[in-house]
Amino acid sequence: MKSIEINGVVRPALGKKGSKKERKELSVPCVLYGEGSENLHFSAHENQFLPLVYSHEVCTVRINVGGKSYNALLKDIQFHPVTDKILHSDFFLIHDEKKVNIGVPVHVNGFAEGVRAGGKLHLEHRKLKVKALLKHLPDHIDLDVTELGVGQNIRIGDIHIPNVELTEQKNVVVVSVKITRAAKEVEVAEAPVVVAPVVSEEPVKK
Repeated sequence: MKSIEINGVVRPALGKKGSKKERKELSVPCVLYGEGSENLHFSAHENQFLPLVYSHEVCTVRINVGGKSYNALLKDIQFHPVTDKILHSDFFLIHDEKKVNIGVPVHVNGFAEGVRAGGKLHLEHRKLKVKALLKHLPDHIDLDVTELGVGQNIRIGDIHIPNVELTEQKNVVVVSVKITRAAKEVEVAEAPVVVAPVVSEEPVKK
């Protein structure tokens, strides 16, 4: 899994006044928290967040503060409603020996047979929730839809990734090929017309 490094400094002052001063200096107030550890309040220059915010992959974050390093995941990030500047970031501490719950992006590969036949591909879930150790977490989940016909789909139960548990229900549809209205009209137009045989009844001669 891709990792991004952020170098920060311990925040000298908390609260609105301290946060406002840091943002004015182009720094982002942050907090790192995790099970069994005290919250670490730090700040880092906003430019360091660009690869993290604009990445289409799931990334781990290596946070370096006060001579110590921490493995983390971005838990939450707040933006200014007008300027889109980053206002605050929350990170969650992760450990090599503990499994992590995270949403992983879905990548669709191939040209589905059902699309060739006039259907439309629908990606029902752009991310799937998984549980795995840090070393086994995938950057994304690849789904080959080449043989997917009209009316067919791929469900959670059809996806198997070594050492990774998909935590959503197995019957959840991830990607499907649905018939379009135009394809339905063509199907109806091309359907053979069945003419019922005309049966004439002759009077029975006595």
